This record gives sequence, C-alpha cells and structure tokens, in this order.
Amino acid sequence: MFCRRNRIIELVPAKLNRNHSRRSRAMSNLRQPAVAGTFYSEDPVELREQVEMMLAEAGGEPAPALGGIVPHAGLVYSGTCAAHVFSRIAIPDIVVIVAPNHHGLGINRGGAGAWDAGSWQTPLGLLEVAEDLLARLESECSLVAHDPDAHRYEHAIEVELPFLSVLAPTVRIAPIVLDWVDWDRCRELADALAHVITQTTHSVLLLASSDMTHYESADTAEKKDRKALAAVEQLDGERLLATCQREHVSMCGRAPAATVLEAVRQLGATRAEVVDYRNSGWVRPDKEVVAYAGVVVRQ
Repeated sequence: MFCRRNRIIELVPAKLNRNHSRRSRAMSNLRQPAVAGTFYSEDPVELREQVEMMLAEAGGEPAPALGGIVPHAGLVYSGTCAAHVFSRIAIPDIVVIVAPNHHGLGINRGGAGAWDAGSWQTPLGLLEVAEDLLARLESECSLVAHDPDAHRYEHAIEVELPFLSVLAPTVRIAPIVLDWVDWDRCRELADALAHVITQTTHSVLLLASSDMTHYESADTAEKKDRKALAAVEQLDGERLLATCQREHVSMCGRAPAATVLEAVRQLGATRAEVVDYRNSGWVRPDKEVVAYAGVVVRQ
C-alpha cells in the first residue's frame, strides 16, 4: 500500500490508552507542517497566490457535496487536479480527511490513526480539529484511536489544507490515516462514519486523499485507472479494492477511497463524478508518471 518514498520526493518542487486525559496532551496537540517548503511553498503570500490561481483555473461552481477524492502530490503536480474538486464544493462545518499511512508509523497498527485534539498549523494559519466528532467516532469504532505518530511525517492530509485555509479558514478538520487495505475494515469504519455524521448537527464533508497509478507509462496508468474509477463512479468501495488488486492499480489511497465511498453511499449519495484526471508528465515529461484523479460525490 505504500508509495515509494524515494520516488515521491522527485515529484515535489525542489490500541492507545483511551482513558488518559486529553489535557495531558495539550502541549503536543499542535501539529506542525511536515512538508511545507517541499510539497508546497512555506511562504504564506506565495502559497495563497498559488492556491487562488489553481482554484481560478479550475473554475468550478461551489455546491453542497457529500464527499470527494483528491490527490496529494506536490501542488505543482497535483494541485490543479485537487482544485477542480475543491472549487466545486461548498465547504461545510467539518471536513473529514481520510488518507493512507504512507510511512507505516504510529502505535495503532492495523487501525485508523486519528489526530483527535488541538489544531494543525499551516503557512496560512491554524485549522482546528473537530474534537467532538472524533471523540464520538472513537467511541463508535474500535479501529480509531488518537495516534499523533502516524501523522508525524505524513503528507497526504497536509497538502489538502491550503485549499481549505483559502476557501474556509474557520472549517474544522478530522484527520485520519489508515493502516490497512482490506474491505472488512473499510466497511466497519464507513459504518461508524455514516452513523456519527447522521447524529451530528454539523454539516460534514468526507474526503479521501489518494493518488492513482504510480510509476508506469501514462497510457498504462490511464487504462488501469479507468477501471478503478469505474468502480468509484458506481460508489462501490468493495469493487474498487478488488479492481485495484486484480489489475495491479497502485492507488495508494484505495482504502480511504473505499471507506469514503461506502460512507457517502449510506448517507444518500447517488452519483460520483470524475471532474479531472491528469498525470505528473503534464508538468515534467517522463516515461513513468504518477496519475491523479479528482472526484466529487453528491446526492
């Protein structure tokens, strides 16, 4: 399930003890950026200008949505694809971002590592964590636990935050990384997410963070990804996982995508639209590329 870290760098510009007190974690509840200055600019003026330019280029009309899939490479490579998703969504009160655990770090191995308190620092300001929603999710699903080590170097959630900071600076986030690729755990977490969301008075968006095929020719990547995205368009997370395994689709966030697809299906989603598809070769020509897809899911 892991992307090859040494290749990722080339695409960049240049169970917990649940009873311990949250107050005891107060000093460590601020998550500092791990990839500012590599995956995206650490200069706030430059970063804001880049994000605003990508959103303007995407040109979408914001509307309510239940979910989406966004890529997570360096912004110069996948940012415009992500902008095609973000520009088409009216950002709600809370955004749950489900991503892969690329590094395999954390103590909640085989589970879902949440950052369930405090806030995340970005060059554009702080984004608060949706502590109430995550507390309910942890009580609902034994797979989910606070696991800051799982987020320490992870880029897959962080690179989405500049878009949220520009579009909705008061939005609260629920960051979760998954350490599995099987359907049973995807369905278990999806069930819990759907139930928790139906119980909250807040509006919630579910985002899966994922790139598509890695390090194959653009033609091969597109052929493989077309099969995976057909399952996405059918809101069929189980089929997505089976397709990725059968067709050897190296979609790093297939478990997050399968989880989100199942959760939004339970919440009443009826359609998933692929709003953008591209690859790293559009920016830097190469025989092997990484592909990216942007998906918006609505009722």
